Amino acid sequence: METNNKLPHGGQILANALVRQGVDLAFGVPGESFLPLLDGLVDHSQDFRFITCRQEGGATYMAEAYAKLTGKPGVVMVTRGPGASNAMVGVHTAYQDSTPMVLLIGQVGTDMVEREAFQEMDYRRLYSECAKWVGSIDRVDRIDEFVSHAFHIAQSGRKGPVVLALPEDILYEQASEKPTAPAHIVQPGLDQAIFQEAMKTFANANKPMILAGGGNWNELACKALVSWAKREGVPLATSFRSQDLVDNLDPCYAGDLGIGANPALVKRIQEADALLVIGERLGEMTTAGYSILDVPQTQAQLIHVLSDPDELGRVYRPQYALNCSPQNFCAALDPIKMGKQYEGQRMHDAHAEYLAFSAPVTVKGDLQLAQIMASLPKSIPRNSILTNGAGNFATWVHRFYPYGGFKSQLAPANGSMGYGLPAAIAAKIVDPDRVAIAVCGDGDFMMNCQELATAARYKAFPIILLVNNSMLGTIRMHQEREFSRRVMGTGLTNPDFLKFSDSFGIPGYRVTKTEEFAPAFTKALASDCGALIELVLDQEVISPSKLLSQLGK
Repeated sequence: METNNKLPHGGQILANALVRQGVDLAFGVPGESFLPLLDGLVDHSQDFRFITCRQEGGATYMAEAYAKLTGKPGVVMVTRGPGASNAMVGVHTAYQDSTPMVLLIGQVGTDMVEREAFQEMDYRRLYSECAKWVGSIDRVDRIDEFVSHAFHIAQSGRKGPVVLALPEDILYEQASEKPTAPAHIVQPGLDQAIFQEAMKTFANANKPMILAGGGNWNELACKALVSWAKREGVPLATSFRSQDLVDNLDPCYAGDLGIGANPALVKRIQEADALLVIGERLGEMTTAGYSILDVPQTQAQLIHVLSDPDELGRVYRPQYALNCSPQNFCAALDPIKMGKQYEGQRMHDAHAEYLAFSAPVTVKGDLQLAQIMASLPKSIPRNSILTNGAGNFATWVHRFYPYGGFKSQLAPANGSMGYGLPAAIAAKIVDPDRVAIAVCGDGDFMMNCQELATAARYKAFPIILLVNNSMLGTIRMHQEREFSRRVMGTGLTNPDFLKFSDSFGIPGYRVTKTEEFAPAFTKALASDCGALIELVLDQEVISPSKLLSQLGK
């Protein structure tokens, strides 16, 4: 397609607009539908990196993990139709995890819309349930406007993904640029009157608890909250897969409300007379199917702080509803003092209960996953990043590994399989000097194992702890529980994982006994190419507390 050299084409205008938004890295799978954008990015090759992934689902997972680590929107570029369909899994993760993302998708030309042209899809309909906004840049002179709008929405209020469709003819069309400054990060402030009333109620409680979670946090907010909780002696719990909002060894940490939560913590939450919830929607996983707290009126005086006003009162009717970002709320906590009647010993008791629950347990077999997870802090820095996808294997990580604080955990709150490996690769791209460990199940790993090629290409090698029990353990567990001994579809046939990793230049080790792990992990830490350590687990070991054969009885 011929172009006039006097004016930039749409792809160049779009590339320039992205750079002005501070984008210096994007993930994706190239496609012919957005070739002009790739051409435009060539002009920025000195200060812009395009990470070529092997499947769009892996690319969106990497972008989601990148956004969690950096606080900047993760940018993804995929082609139309099949590429857009594959990208959906990471967009859904970003939506439920409140992670800022901008997904750019090639689209058929404006002259072909509504004809079911090659790979044509209606992205507004496709992403309507899992994106904050879906737009289509149908005019070349509005590219800068749409990019600015996208980056504003992705980072405003409850952060999340936005989608921009890129009609192919618009990317080739020429026009003048309309340079636009970077987007503002717009977050709701604090209603001081409600805040003072709410915190007076909290300060006068006898059994107060704090529950922090969700995706709109930054390091300053975490530090302010932890400092205040420690000073006032209030126990602080975290929600499902938000364990890294506080160093788990900090004396104020009471544990997490996730799958298989500590019964002592659940009891504390239920007995609390004031519950301060910051950033967490109080979704199904955190509330054990909405059973821990009464619906719609909770047992405790509920103070609910969220960046999204639409989520306040959605399930639980709080006594005090504060549409406020965690950062703005936590910054206002310092002057608040707990009442003289409050006994701060509760904080230390709650932390002792967490430590007792996270002490390794012994199960059947030669391989003790609890002991392995609990041993990791002896060998790695506290700022190491642990990632995981979905599966029963994650229960051992969440329960027995003490996370080291802000952004040491990358895990999907939407429970999506295949997340752990791409997330760990993204972590090594963002910060090559940090230890990144992907803990995966065999089914989970095979969802995105192709991204080992991405790790090899960019020398972004994590350490992979692959728990192999040759089945889809979570589904098998529920299968046995609901329909005992009637098994269908949950068995797996796996490759030789060591040969597979070796084909990418990644050393592999097979561990069948607990005592074999430490030598293998030492070698992995010393490797310049990461490592894959296969942990062979007896199928009977379905959870830290139950054997498979004990279910359904």
